[in-house]
Amino acid sequence: MTDRSRFIATLFLSSALVACGGGGDSGTTTPTTPVANTNNAPTVASAMPDQSGDVGYDLSIDVTQNGATFSDADGDTLTLNISFDRDVGLSAGNGTISGTPNAAGDVIVTVRASDPSGASVTDSFTLSVGINQDAILSTFGANIDLAALADYANQPVPDYIGPALVNGNPVTDKGATLGRVLFYDRNLSIDNSIACASCHVQANGFSDLATVSNGVGSGETGRHSMRLINGGFGHDGPGGGASTQFWDQRAATHAEQETMPIQDANEHGFSGQNGAPDFDDLITKLEGIDYYEELFRFTFLDPDITEARIGQALAQFTKSIQSFDSRFDDGLAQTGNINANFPNFTAQENQGKNNFRGQGTGLNCSACHQPPEFTIQTGPNRGHNGVVGDAQDPLGFDFTNTRSPSLRDLVDANGQLNGPLMHDGSLPTIRAMLDHYSNIPTPGGEPARTQFLNTLDPRLRDGNQAEQFNLTDAEKDAIEAFLRTLSGSNVYTDPKWSDPF
Repeated sequence: MTDRSRFIATLFLSSALVACGGGGDSGTTTPTTPVANTNNAPTVASAMPDQSGDVGYDLSIDVTQNGATFSDADGDTLTLNISFDRDVGLSAGNGTISGTPNAAGDVIVTVRASDPSGASVTDSFTLSVGINQDAILSTFGANIDLAALADYANQPVPDYIGPALVNGNPVTDKGATLGRVLFYDRNLSIDNSIACASCHVQANGFSDLATVSNGVGSGETGRHSMRLINGGFGHDGPGGGASTQFWDQRAATHAEQETMPIQDANEHGFSGQNGAPDFDDLITKLEGIDYYEELFRFTFLDPDITEARIGQALAQFTKSIQSFDSRFDDGLAQTGNINANFPNFTAQENQGKNNFRGQGTGLNCSACHQPPEFTIQTGPNRGHNGVVGDAQDPLGFDFTNTRSPSLRDLVDANGQLNGPLMHDGSLPTIRAMLDHYSNIPTPGGEPARTQFLNTLDPRLRDGNQAEQFNLTDAEKDAIEAFLRTLSGSNVYTDPKWSDPF
C-alpha cells in the first residue's frame, strides 16, 4: 500500500470514530473540548478629570462624561457604583453626583463600572470643595476666616457644670460665626447706628455701664441691659428657668429673644410702626450686603435670609459666651467639694461662700442662685425680688421681673462693677444689693403694697410682709468678697467674642 493510500485510510478511520461517537462496544473515543465564550472586561476610555465646588453651592457632575469615561468591547450595559472617601453631603445615582457640599476639603471619588459577568474597572478623581468668602475676607480681613473657624461648639466646660441649654438650636462654629457678625453689625438698625453690641459690651461682661441703653434716634431700652455671661447654661424647670429670656421671661428661648430688640421701635427700630421699616425690610437690606450671602450659604447651605435663621445664629453666638476661669472655679477644681474651704480663698471669702449658702445667716442666696452656675431658679409660684422700680418712670412700679443673669462676672477682671444691678439699674454697687436683701422695702401706699406682696417671690416673703434678713456688716463684707471670686478674665478679651469689623 502506498503512503498516499495509508494517509487516506487513516483519515477515513478517524472520521469514522468521530462519527460513531465511541458508543457501544465499538471502542474508546477522544471527547471534544467545547469552545469557551470569552468576555472582555470594561475599560477606562477617558479618565475623569478632577473637579471642584464650593460649600453652599449646588453642583452636578456627570461621572460618565456623557458616556465617554468607560467602554466595553462586547457592548455590554455597564452598572456604575460611585463612592466617596468622606461625607460632605453629596449623593450619587444614574452616573451623576449631585447636592450641596457642606464641608470644605478634598474628596476622593471612586467610580466602579461593572458588566453583567461581574468584570469591572474603576476610575478615581478628586473633588476639591472650597469656600467662597471673597467678600468676607475683604470686609473682615484676618478677623474671620471660614476655613479656620474659632471654637465655639467644643469649648472646655467644667464637669460640675450642668448640660448646655440646647432648645433645638445647639451651638455650632458656623452658626456662632454668623451670629458674631450679626451681633456687631450696625446694619441691623434702621439708621446704622446701633448693634446688639452697643448695649452688650464685651469689656463690661456683655452689659452696659449705663442704667438704660441708647437705641435709634432718641430711643432707650425699657430696662437695664442684662449681662450675657454663661447664658447657655443654667437650671431649667417647669414653668420657666434659664431658657426663658428677658427680665420678665417673655421669650421662651434664646432664638426667640434675639430678634425682639431688632423689632423694638426704641432699640433697633425695625418695628413696622408709624411708617418705620419692618423685619422684611431688614431682610431686604441684608440681602444687598455681599458678605451675608457668603455667610448664610456657608452656614445654612443656601443664601436665604430669614428671621428664624437670624435668631438661631445670634442665639448660638450669645450662648457660646462663657466664663469658667474664675478663682471660684479654681477652688472647686482643687477640692471637688463646694462645702470645703477653698485653699485659694481668704478666710473672709470662705466665710462669704458659707454665708451665701445660708450657713450662719438667715439669707440663703443659693436658694435662688444655685451654685455652681449661679443662675436664677425660676418656675411656678416664683416672683420678683423686691426691686420693683420702673427704669423709665421714677414714680412707677414694675412687678413683672422674675429673671436675672448669672451672678458670675458681676465685676470685671479688674474688680470694677460691670454696670448697675437689677432690671432698673437702681443698685450701683454690690453692697447696695446686699443692703436691699438685708432689709427689703415694701411700698407703703395702695394698691402698690398689695400688688408688691402678691407678686413677691415666696422665698422672700414672711407672712404679709417682705422678709428682713438683717445681715451684719461683717456678713455683707464676706458675701461681697465671695461674689467677687466668681469673675473670670478670658471672656473680656477673647477674640472670638470681639468686634470683627
